[in-house]
Amino acid sequence: MVAQFVRLKLTLMANTFRKSVWQTIGIVVGSLYAATVVFLAVGGAIAGGTADAEVTGQVMVIVGAVVVLAWWLVPVFLYGVDATLDPHRFVTYGIPRRSLVAGLACAGVISVPGIATALAVVGASLAWWRAPLALLAAVVGAVVAVALCIVGSRAITTSLSPLLESRRSREVLTIVTIVPLMLFGPAISWFSQRMADSTDGSGEALSGLLADAARVLGWTPLGAPWGLAASVHDGGWGAALARLVIALATLALAAWVWDRALAKSLESPREGGTQGAKGKGLGWFDRMPATPVGAIAARTATYWTRDPRYSTSFLVIPLLPVVLWFAGQDAAGIPLLIAAPLTGWLLGFAISNDVGYDYTAFALHVATGVDGRADRWGRALPVLVPGVFVVVLYSLIAAAVTGHWAWLPPVLGLSLGTLAASTGVSSFVSSRWVYPVAKPGDSPFKQPQGATGATMVAQTVGMGLTMLVSLPGVVLTVVALVVSSALLGWVALVVSVAVGVVVLLVGVRWGARALDRRGPELLQRVLSFA
Repeated sequence: MVAQFVRLKLTLMANTFRKSVWQTIGIVVGSLYAATVVFLAVGGAIAGGTADAEVTGQVMVIVGAVVVLAWWLVPVFLYGVDATLDPHRFVTYGIPRRSLVAGLACAGVISVPGIATALAVVGASLAWWRAPLALLAAVVGAVVAVALCIVGSRAITTSLSPLLESRRSREVLTIVTIVPLMLFGPAISWFSQRMADSTDGSGEALSGLLADAARVLGWTPLGAPWGLAASVHDGGWGAALARLVIALATLALAAWVWDRALAKSLESPREGGTQGAKGKGLGWFDRMPATPVGAIAARTATYWTRDPRYSTSFLVIPLLPVVLWFAGQDAAGIPLLIAAPLTGWLLGFAISNDVGYDYTAFALHVATGVDGRADRWGRALPVLVPGVFVVVLYSLIAAAVTGHWAWLPPVLGLSLGTLAASTGVSSFVSSRWVYPVAKPGDSPFKQPQGATGATMVAQTVGMGLTMLVSLPGVVLTVVALVVSSALLGWVALVVSVAVGVVVLLVGVRWGARALDRRGPELLQRVLSFA
């Protein structure tokens, strides 16, 4: 039965190469990237094997614990990303649950991330190539670690699946996820700076911290299998046995949790639908004018406030000044000046694949013959109106924090111009190129299989065009800041805003023409993403 599941998963992987060219390109690119990571990991482990054995053990435990933790948590944030072998599809076959769990566990390794992790983890065992017994223990620990990754991941996602079926729970999870991700870089920068200041470059405190972290993690389920080799190398057979027991007990517990959660899911499936839902008016449709532009703008505004795929972009905006402030502490907050232009670019870029985000709802536009201009302006206005307020606010904050009020005109002009230009370019690009994105209800972090190549092409074109049309304003702004010329700063403001408005008008006009001409073709392309 296990072999049958593995063959089925391999067949499904092979069939992905026949769906579309872009999907094939995406898989090939992803596989090459994974192969590069595996090569670097194994090569680094072999090279690290020449270092002090104590340091090797510490690094293996800490890095290995992070790998296991990532396998346990990332699928939760992606709402259980791999559903190619959905257990519910096997209910009618009468497969014993133990065989089903074993088959799904083995098939869980058959994927690009699974194969890459298995190769990297087992290959990393070569860090102990100078000690044969430790190498053998490292291989055993690596096998147990891979099993912990797969079984633990499935146990957690299956147990939390009833909670993740709630749309509100997924939206809260998105918010909880994006904030730490945005603040992770500044936190690491701050921590590194504090460590450098406290050690005066000696690194003693950092070494002590790594040793303490490895010592603690080595006795947790995350790091126990990775500490086997170090214990065997040091002759601590009792410690090695204890760590193996911890790892195997955790694996058994995870398998039991997965089995019980799977039994509950298969025997008592949740019923779909909503209960007790009450109408709350028409929302944005009550606030917008009763015109085609107003209707589309109301729908777009609803997306921005209620669809996690859109609202995630807004969550990033308030955190940008925080990130740039940490990055610019040693430069008197100068990097904070790019917060407003960067915000303008991000807001405009957010609608560069609006048709793709519509998914099957775009059929309504085609069926009703919505005018291209109404469609383009209806999507652009919900970005432009709040965007103007945000970039003005960020420009004022940057001037106040840095104390350079003379820099406000060029920075403000560049920000407004970038917002308009980015929106105009996106209005055109989204009418020409669409690519697969997370479907409605999916995690905004979920990347559809095979979308990598098309996404890279479309986004590269969009970003390249935006940079090209914004170049005059960028050059004038930089020169005005460097030479501290007030007159040139005002010139930069006028030029940046004028160029941005022209690009916005042209982009909307060209996008409207393309949409009127290629609407059915775009719909066919979007429907092919199913």
